[in-house]
Amino acid sequence: MPPIDPDRLRLRNAPGKSQVLSKQLVPRISKGERFLRGPIPLNWLSTAASLPGRSLHVGVALWLEAGLRNSAVVPLSNITGRHFGLDRNAKYRALAWLEKAGLVTVERKLGRAPMVTINAKPSDPVA
Repeated sequence: MPPIDPDRLRLRNAPGKSQVLSKQLVPRISKGERFLRGPIPLNWLSTAASLPGRSLHVGVALWLEAGLRNSAVVPLSNITGRHFGLDRNAKYRALAWLEKAGLVTVERKLGRAPMVTINAKPSDPVA
């Protein structure tokens, strides 16, 4: 095994000056741009992420609609689903998985967008 050369391990910087990491600012939204409103419970998101298919996509779409409407009860239209790369069948499958996990309650009516109520995760204390 060849000996370790300490010069190879040194930072390539001017002698005697410490290397300062630049602070990167969080991107800001433009005026009129849509944004995801929070806070969103991390355990709700992690539960949705652990479900099959596009459950997390539907969950994020639901939280977006809830933030825009300032309500936990929102319709989930096919148009909203398309913004997240969802076809209507994937949307319905994901809603069923979210409902089975207890994250949402869905009211379905023939020919209408499902009305979805976002629930607190069952194991969470309700504030």
